Amino acid sequence: MMAFEVRRPPFGRRNPAAFHRILLLLLFFSLLLSAPDPVRCSSSSTMHNNNWAVLVCTSRFWFNYRHMANTLSLYRTVKRLGIPDERILLMLADDMACNARNNYPAQVFNNENHQLNLYGDNVEVDYRGYEVTVENFLRVLTGRHESAVPRSKRLLSDEGSHVLLYMTGHGGDEFLKFQDSEELQSHDLADAVKQMKEKHRFKELLIMVDTCQAATLFSQLQSPGVLAIGSSMKGENSYSHHLDSDIGVSVVDRFTFYTLAFFEKLNMYSNASLNSLFNSYNPSLLMSTAYYRMDLYQRPLIEVPVTNFFGSVMKTIHTDSAYTGSAAEPKIKVPYVLEDNEADRLMLEREPEEDKIYSQDKKEGSCSFHAWLRYFQERLEDENADTLVKYGFGTMILLLAASTWLST
Repeated sequence: MMAFEVRRPPFGRRNPAAFHRILLLLLFFSLLLSAPDPVRCSSSSTMHNNNWAVLVCTSRFWFNYRHMANTLSLYRTVKRLGIPDERILLMLADDMACNARNNYPAQVFNNENHQLNLYGDNVEVDYRGYEVTVENFLRVLTGRHESAVPRSKRLLSDEGSHVLLYMTGHGGDEFLKFQDSEELQSHDLADAVKQMKEKHRFKELLIMVDTCQAATLFSQLQSPGVLAIGSSMKGENSYSHHLDSDIGVSVVDRFTFYTLAFFEKLNMYSNASLNSLFNSYNPSLLMSTAYYRMDLYQRPLIEVPVTNFFGSVMKTIHTDSAYTGSAAEPKIKVPYVLEDNEADRLMLEREPEEDKIYSQDKKEGSCSFHAWLRYFQERLEDENADTLVKYGFGTMILLLAASTWLST
């Protein structure tokens, strides 16, 4: 009986399609391994294009009238300097304006002369009363809302945003009280800020806290791009400024009072720096020591205008010729466009460029080689190209070993 030996071809020759799929899978996984860590990709190159403010009063009860006045005072200031209401989240733990003890119903003052009503017709409170909790505060910062929460109660910032976070109330060593019943710990704040950074919810963040031992609330912060200022050091109290005999309680805290005094001299076009604001705090007037945490912040404070956080982002139009006013007739006549339709106009202006990109993408979609080539070019231009080269050598070794094994 004759025996026949059946010799099978190597796997690569027997099934070339499967062999190519395996090679592509190996290449794909090697690219995944060489992908840069998204947390490491800094937003420093992103342009600053919008400002947001989160203003929080954490105290209830009539004797804490000054904390609501503090928050409303900052609310008025940032609005006057150009931040619109839709980019301000106002959280007030109590309604002093409608309190039965208030001799001035529907009014809140921060000075005993009663010249400025902070609770006027143009105040939009986003979180009121028992809505002001630690949970809701952390949800606002991290963006982890339930689906029923409207957009007006969300912090819709992005990687180009400068965010001002102002908090006032009663605090202690590494905590801030909410509603006199729960506490925000320093590690809670640090964790929320870390999540914000990972989700690209800010470019730069300024945290301002007016409370006793405010500096201790910043001890756990580790995220870059964060600047913090507190009204008092560890072991120090934060004091009220003056008593209003008609209202019967103190109407403003010292730290916030002198912050307002600094900003009342400015308008949205002022170039005063954060360094000048920080240097304006006099310990003898505050009766405490203002504390600044600047090790996480990259830019020199003398180069940062206060309006980068407390004001609006001004639109600048660059022209090739000098401004001639109304004396000269414009060479190019532009049809009148309503300001409300500015976004539509910009969209129309970008259509040719988008069509060009779309046609290029369509061309690449029809040819996988062009798509792969463009992908590799983008990866080589990335700042982590060294990582790509390192894993590339590893991939070559893996492919060589796999092809040798499959061909035997």
